[in-house]
Amino acid sequence: MSREVETAYAKINLALHVRERMPDGFHRIETIFAFCEDGDELSLQGEAELAVEVDGQFADQLQGAPSNLVLDAASLLLRKRSETASGSPDRGARITLTKNLPVASGIGGGSADAAATLRLLDRHWNLGWPVERLEQIGRELGADVPACVRSETARGTGRGDALEPADLGLSGTPVLLINPRVSLSTADVFARWDGDDHGPLDDWKQGRNDLEEAATALVPQISAVLAWLSAQSGAQAVRMSGSGPTCFALFEGEADRDKAATAVPREWWRLATRLR
Repeated sequence: MSREVETAYAKINLALHVRERMPDGFHRIETIFAFCEDGDELSLQGEAELAVEVDGQFADQLQGAPSNLVLDAASLLLRKRSETASGSPDRGARITLTKNLPVASGIGGGSADAAATLRLLDRHWNLGWPVERLEQIGRELGADVPACVRSETARGTGRGDALEPADLGLSGTPVLLINPRVSLSTADVFARWDGDDHGPLDDWKQGRNDLEEAATALVPQISAVLAWLSAQSGAQAVRMSGSGPTCFALFEGEADRDKAATAVPREWWRLATRLR
């Protein structure tokens, strides 16, 4: 039986400006999404029923979780397919998620897994749906999922799901991600946001992450990670990604990135990769 594979690309926020808390409780943001060449991996084999298995370095962090975004995405796409399939029989799938990225870490994680599930099953079920339709389905799963469906550099506004392509010329840029091996709730970080609008996102190079102060209050190790990255030769645009605690640095060249990667303290998780 054939085995199909899809990568759930790690996401970073090159900048993240929080403009306001909206009446519906969500926050209006302005951000630049970028994606790495590596991430979690999903593999699939055809089965009569939908099922999800998890393995990999961080599989244990998903044990006992109240929901599984891979199964949620598969179930949602199956329902959408059933609504438009003119009575054709449903097909299941057995999906294995190899969890290479830490959970609740500000680099897409579950959102990227859900998006990869939509791409994988669209192909497996021969739907041939346009990416815009998959993005719309992704909105029902989470604000970051639409950006992860394309996994291309984009500017996000609104809740982060109003997207515009952003060709910044960064494809192939070496990047090093570091996580202090601490999970961090996005809701907890937003709850600590200071509520101040520090201005719009114009040039991402002059941008910031407005959640960094709140995240650092919950995970003080973020300060140490940012300081360590900033001290590395060739490091540029050192920032925390998303709601943290993963931080990243873009590098001038792979040699500098690789030298830094080999020196990362052993107690921290790291990923040396490149931007897509």
